[in-house]
Amino acid sequence: MTIRVSIDASGGDRGIPATITAGLKALSVFQDLHLYFVGDESAIKVELKQHPSSQQLSNRFNITHASEVIAMDESPSSALRKKKDSSMRVAINLVKDETVDACVSAGNTGALMAISRFVLKTIKGIDRPAIMGRIPTMIGHTHMLDLGANVDSKPKALLEFAIMGSIAVEYTEGIISPTVGLLNIGEEEMKGNNNIKKTAELLKASNLNYVGFIEGDDIYKGVVDLVVCDGFEGNIALKASEGVAAMMGHYLKQAFTRNIFSKIIALIATPVLKDFKSSLDPGQYNGASLLGLRGVVIKSHGGADADSFFQAIKEAYLEAQAKITEKIADQVSLELGNQQSE
Repeated sequence: MTIRVSIDASGGDRGIPATITAGLKALSVFQDLHLYFVGDESAIKVELKQHPSSQQLSNRFNITHASEVIAMDESPSSALRKKKDSSMRVAINLVKDETVDACVSAGNTGALMAISRFVLKTIKGIDRPAIMGRIPTMIGHTHMLDLGANVDSKPKALLEFAIMGSIAVEYTEGIISPTVGLLNIGEEEMKGNNNIKKTAELLKASNLNYVGFIEGDDIYKGVVDLVVCDGFEGNIALKASEGVAAMMGHYLKQAFTRNIFSKIIALIATPVLKDFKSSLDPGQYNGASLLGLRGVVIKSHGGADADSFFQAIKEAYLEAQAKITEKIADQVSLELGNQQSE
């Protein structure tokens, strides 16, 4: 089976050079992948000429022209109303038309969510889509949602997030019955506000592998496969982790360049430092899923380089291959039906 993915080639800070390079790399890695590069046709063709491999891969990609680009600071409402021929909108339309199985964009997050929700609609039983991403941990990585699409989420919405995230983790990571933790200010049952406590009751009554409350530091210990939270808390946790990683890198650089002796030590420790940097590199975790839509949409970091954007394409490929949308729809119908019958 061929997996077809549309690429918002013009989106993001780095635009066509990064997205085309990443796309060609993905084609060389995944033999059953077919890409649709969406954006300024002439600019895409100019970039393709810079890559000799594009000649051999030309039968596995298409170019779809789009005359507009959504700016990174453009309001979602403006992008939705005025930019109907943007590379982002056209790439999402290809998902709706079932020309492709998934879409990847490094463009404006708010616009991507607004356009995706308007064009694709949500799965029956899902009130709000959520953003799920991977977070590095001491033992690898965990998954977390919502990372910023929603604030003040009610218990039913948080249950929906948990259902969607569990399905995505199971079928993209191969983890049977992934463990689910609810982010809270403590592990004890009496901790948290009424919203969190009501959500915990719903999760306990579900068929999910719910293990209870977890605290902020548990995220990075990797104690669960999926962390569920409101988008307000999730986005803060994500940005805080990125800030800590940057701070650690800053202080390590200072420490190893302080004098000639520290520089020598740094030279000796180079392999260890490379491994350390790699384990915390947000680029290798790039590719957040907009779960709950009637189609696979992956959000890449806006500043992603070619290697990071490749990771987002990989996530789209895995979710399309696993038919995540259909599996989420089936599970949501089952879980919410069980909740209503009790």
